[in-house]
Amino acid sequence: MKHRTYSVSVASVYPHYVAKAEKKGRTKAEVDEIICWLTGYSRESLDDQLARNTNFEDFFAQAPRMNPSRSQITGVICGVRVEEIQETTMREVRYLDKLIDELAKGRAMEKILRR
Repeated sequence: MKHRTYSVSVASVYPHYVAKAEKKGRTKAEVDEIICWLTGYSRESLDDQLARNTNFEDFFAQAPRMNPSRSQITGVICGVRVEEIQETTMREVRYLDKLIDELAKGRAMEKILRR
């Protein structure tokens, strides 16, 4: 059975990512940059995915190019170590959550984007 997170639209969660970032003095542009870095979507194709209410499963399945550096993302999100999540789609969702957390915690973009 698939986790219910997979059927949730990215567009329904996206405003929460932006709000979390903005509450800590970061920007929507930075949230977009993180999502595009992770998935390979352009800003335009990201907007298109949001407009189409694409769910998380399809969003990651259709991503142009998942960033190979995402394997450097480690740590705990929702009480689980992201690097230990076996299910691919859930790991991608948690990578994104972790990156947004790092942004909200004031980490430099270079570090967030593993440069």
